[in-house]
Amino acid sequence: MSLTVQTVSTTPFADQKPGTSGLRKKVKVFQQTNYLENFVQSTFNAVGESVIKGGHLVLGGDGRYFNKHAVEVILKMSAANGVKKVTVGQHGIFSTPAVSATIRKLGASSGGIILTASHNPGGPDNDFGIKYNITNGGPAPEKITSAIFAQSKEIAEYKICPDLTVDVSKIGSCSLQIEGLSSFEVEIVDSCDIYVALMKEIFNFEQIESFLKNFKLNIDCLNGVTGPYAKRIFVKELKCDAKSVVNSESLEDFGGLHPDPNLTYAKSLLDMMKLGEHDFGAAFDGDGDRNMILGKNGFFVNPNDSLAVIAANQDCIPYFKNKAAAGFARSMPTGAAVDLVAQKKGKKCFEVPTGWKFFGNLMDAGLINLCGEESFGTGSDHIREKDGIWAALAWLQILSSQSAEKQSVEKVVRGHWNEFGRNFFTRYDYEEVESSAGAKVMSNVEQQLTSLKGQSFEAMGVKYTVALADNFSYKDPVDGSLTEKQGLRIVMMDGSRIIFRLSGTGSSGATIRLYVDCFSSDAELFDQDSVVLKPLVEIALKISDLVQVTGRQEPSVIT
Repeated sequence: MSLTVQTVSTTPFADQKPGTSGLRKKVKVFQQTNYLENFVQSTFNAVGESVIKGGHLVLGGDGRYFNKHAVEVILKMSAANGVKKVTVGQHGIFSTPAVSATIRKLGASSGGIILTASHNPGGPDNDFGIKYNITNGGPAPEKITSAIFAQSKEIAEYKICPDLTVDVSKIGSCSLQIEGLSSFEVEIVDSCDIYVALMKEIFNFEQIESFLKNFKLNIDCLNGVTGPYAKRIFVKELKCDAKSVVNSESLEDFGGLHPDPNLTYAKSLLDMMKLGEHDFGAAFDGDGDRNMILGKNGFFVNPNDSLAVIAANQDCIPYFKNKAAAGFARSMPTGAAVDLVAQKKGKKCFEVPTGWKFFGNLMDAGLINLCGEESFGTGSDHIREKDGIWAALAWLQILSSQSAEKQSVEKVVRGHWNEFGRNFFTRYDYEEVESSAGAKVMSNVEQQLTSLKGQSFEAMGVKYTVALADNFSYKDPVDGSLTEKQGLRIVMMDGSRIIFRLSGTGSSGATIRLYVDCFSSDAELFDQDSVVLKPLVEIALKISDLVQVTGRQEPSVIT
């Protein structure tokens, strides 16, 4: 018996423009009649029938509230739109890095759909998200996301097989006949298998396992999607104590936790590490692509330093040994620590806009094999997404390769500072600011850009002179595409930087991000972050008039 395809009339929604990583809204927005269906059909329309019809799609998400319903709907719509096969993670769950790995391993010709709002809270009153990844495993480039938005503004109908039902809780496959189309196959897989096998190809698990016999871990999954992956890798494969992995149950509301691995939202991990009972700590976000690294006694590794340390110690990781020629890349707001490593190693370091999709072309062209963002994202060309567990394993591989007296996170970082100097970095997040206030802050700064060059500012006895002030634009060296208006930069004569951006990852209001980055080779200042950074922060607040415009005396989060 064939399943019937229905064509359902609909009307557009005006707010379905994807941000830097897909469409993110409150669950209640997605629960509006036809809202999810419109966006999925717009995605299929934008990608094109030649890619979707007869193709192979990977599907899964971070397990947050509404994930189950979305998987059901997308399967029904995939069948109706002529997709030949969908590979789904068991229970509809897949980490974002695992989706990328699976697309690449299986050669999924239609790419993949990931259901996640990343590091945003989950639950009926919180956030949901959806994004499309292309066939290289990476987030859709702007030409596709722009096409999706264009389709969403004119959509009049969508296709669906309303009677299609698939039990995604059981591993296996089924084939269904769709009226007027060929058969439709759904394969439910253990979402860990391909990813874990990839990690075992990249790292020397035997060396890490031996090292961990006398090295105590605390891995916090924040009740996000990484729980099964972490237990499989750290407990089963690397033989760590089961207590090494905490908050490992994937919950629809993340157990009330905010699944953002930073010092504010992963404070329980920080407090535990401060007790000195564990040698290494790591936390991952809701969909598993972000990470925070901590050393014994709560020693915090800034994401900018994490990227730079991995870059400086690439040769410790087996995967990189035959990739010495490729360079590095960072997002524009990310601290310039990795630039110094690239300079010393004689490699190129690319500066790209925020959003992992901008690294994809560079990777596919063989120009880079390592990249990162200050927002706790680190990764390499093993996939086309940032990868939290990969970053933790990279650190453990590096630590296991050090001499016995240097096998600590803090010693590795301090050794790096002694060799390269230190890039001091902080980010102030002002979350859920009124959209008009966020726009006003940005306008205040942008209106001054042409006049700032050459001006001097002084705060707390420290004087800076502006060398460059602009709205960052990026010309892709591979395809020549131009991406403009990516953040307001104020660069000082000594290379110190102040950057303002409105985030594209929130689901409501505006998030103003203020970044401050400055360098020093003076070892006496290495532990005086606030002393070094405070003057630039004061100057930034003065230029933007942020406190007065927003009414916010303090940021929501300081990194």
